[in-house]
Order: sequence, then C-alpha cells, then structure tokens
Amino acid sequence: MYAVILTGGKQYRVKEGDVLSVEKLEAENGHKHDFGQVLLVEDGENVLVGTPVLEGALVRAEVVETYKDEKVLVFKKKRRKQFRRTRGHRQQLTKVRIEGIYPDGSQAPAVEAPVEKPKPAPKEKAAEPKPQAPAPAPEKAAPAPKKKPAKVKKAVKTAPTAKTVGKRTAGAKPKKATKE
Repeated sequence: MYAVILTGGKQYRVKEGDVLSVEKLEAENGHKHDFGQVLLVEDGENVLVGTPVLEGALVRAEVVETYKDEKVLVFKKKRRKQFRRTRGHRQQLTKVRIEGIYPDGSQAPAVEAPVEKPKPAPKEKAAEPKPQAPAPAPEKAAPAPKKKPAKVKKAVKTAPTAKTVGKRTAGAKPKKATKE
C-alpha cells in the first residue's frame, strides 16, 4: 500500500516504514504527526484518487529529527558593473518515519496529545510597606567646561610667484613671452 501526500508545497509518494525529509514541521522529536492532505491511496487492488484531496484519509508519521540541510550558495553578478553578491541558505527540514496509511480516518488510532510541562504559578508577593521618599542625592560638582576645537585656517589665495608665472595652470591663459 502506498499514498501520495502533499506537505510543504511538494508531493511525496510514501509507504509504511519509509523515512523521508520534508520541510520543517512544528512538532518535537518523537511525537506523531498526521498528514491530512492525501491525494491518492493505492492498496494493491483499489486506487482512491482525491479531487484534489481524499476526505477523511490520513497518513501518520513519527518525527525523527529536525535539522538543517546542506548549504546552497546563491551568487549574483552583473558583468562590467563591479557588482557581485554571495549569499548562503540552509533549509530547515524534518525527518519523519511513516507509521501508517489510513484511507478512512476512522480506522486510525487516536493520537496522544503531547504532554506539556505545566507552567509554574506566578508567586504572590507579600504586602510590603512602601518605602519612604528617597533621600535627596548629594549635589554633584559642576562639570568642567568643554574646550572648543581649534579653528582651522582657510587657505588664502596669493598672487602667483616667480615659479608659477611661466607655467600653465588650469583655467589660466598662457602668457606671451616678452623680450627684455
């Protein structure tokens, strides 16, 4: 007997005893999980096909472990633009062992609800006398005045010197040579 189930947006063909990895399920290790979206059940002679799912059918599995898959590198590049990005991704997966396939949900044994630890009751505080107004804090010495940063002098433009008179400078017209 096998079934086709839908979980995490993917379809899986499963039979009793199979161990498979599916997208992360909200269940702890060792607990049972029911897959309610059963698309097809085949038991050797009969094939039941859902439209899109079989009503009342379920597949029961035990959660073995939750783990991260291998790293997948995502690399983006735009040529001649000096653009490169590398990112990694590790998908969260849950490994499950298929325990039973039930075409009618009524045949399935009841799932025991996971035992949750009871939360401790909040402790009640004993009535304590209210404290008196706090004593005034001792006065602090006034902080020293902050020093102002030294001013930076601006560069002053000067008349051209003897070294720069004959040379070309940006935006300046070349000087004509004169005979003396």
